[in-house]
Amino acid sequence: MAEKKQQSAPKNRRRPARSGAELTDEQNAEKGFTASEQLSGHMQSVLVDLIELSLQGKQAHWNVVGTNFRDTHLQLDEIIAAAREFADTIAERMRALHALPDGRSDTVAETTSLPEFPQGEIATTEVINLITERLDAVCQTCREVHDAVDEEDPTTADILHAVLERLEQLSWMVSAENRTPRAS
Repeated sequence: MAEKKQQSAPKNRRRPARSGAELTDEQNAEKGFTASEQLSGHMQSVLVDLIELSLQGKQAHWNVVGTNFRDTHLQLDEIIAAAREFADTIAERMRALHALPDGRSDTVAETTSLPEFPQGEIATTEVINLITERLDAVCQTCREVHDAVDEEDPTTADILHAVLERLEQLSWMVSAENRTPRAS
């Protein structure tokens, strides 16, 4: 008689995470500027939007079809790379300020300001509009938190300036694909 294998939880059901490691005496002795709860929260809101932008960018990258496919496909890679780099910069800045970044998928899905991205193949013109909307949403998050961040930590505000500069440039470049020239 064959022994029944123990059945594990379904793959789509998440098990709760174990708590993190306790701080060592050396870690407890760290000094320097520590982000307030508000600053940490503002940085976290930018972080989740950047992570979500990179994920939605990949979804678009894999499923875009139509006219100018190759250019759109490659442009999405550029956006994804920028979002990932900025997410890492924000998360590492949070750690430098003794804040705890949370990039877990559940946290990102529950807290991002970006709308859900459609499933399936999507025409290039629609992808342009969807990605422009998402780039602008991340920029809006940065602008919404900027003044409070700048008040507490101008160095972190400088990071937001770099994020805004690049993402607004990408938004302009992407959106130009669907624009027609203004009448003179």
